[in-house]
Amino acid sequence: MITKPDKNKLRQKRHKRVRRSLSGTAERPRLNVFRSNKNIYAQLIDDVEGVTLASASTLDTDVSGDSKVDEAAAVGALVAKRGVEKGVKEVVFDRGGYQYHGRVKALADAARENGLTF
Repeated sequence: MITKPDKNKLRQKRHKRVRRSLSGTAERPRLNVFRSNKNIYAQLIDDVEGVTLASASTLDTDVSGDSKVDEAAAVGALVAKRGVEKGVKEVVFDRGGYQYHGRVKALADAARENGLTF
């Protein structure tokens, strides 16, 4: 019997491979994205200290939208706003092994429009 490859395991493998060379600092934290079937989460992480500087997700009450892409854009705008309030202007984008398309792209574009550069 032929089995299909586990998509999440393949994504985690890609994420580990990218994370070997990608790291966030206090001056330039890592904008990490996690996408589930229902929600999307974004965090600004300082990997040197091991702390999360700011976070946002579709579970926040401030986030709403007609579609998942609209909600992802709202999460990107919210995490950017919270990051700018903490003095973060530049970030390293970590797409988490996901394709840069759809919800991930919408989140990144909204974060750029709201003050983050990467």
